[in-house]
Amino acid sequence: MRHPHPLPPPGHAEVRIVAATPEAARLIAEALRRRFAATEQRSYPAGGEGGTRLHLTVDTTHTAAAPRPWPATGEASGARRLQADEI
Repeated sequence: MRHPHPLPPPGHAEVRIVAATPEAARLIAEALRRRFAATEQRSYPAGGEGGTRLHLTVDTTHTAAAPRPWPATGEASGARRLQADEI
């Protein structure tokens, strides 16, 4: 079966992000850009529900920055709570 879209060049990946809000989609795209070189994102409506689709091409052969370790505290959102031993 023939693939409906041409494959990206070796070392590249086409990324499609679908989110309920443009802000959420941009946060994910920004996280990818911090790790990999990438093209400028292209934004599209995501159907009748008001969501957003972002498309970008990621170059996996050229990293944009050193990878950051996953947070050991389990911090999953941008909201950071102070712990008892923090001032």
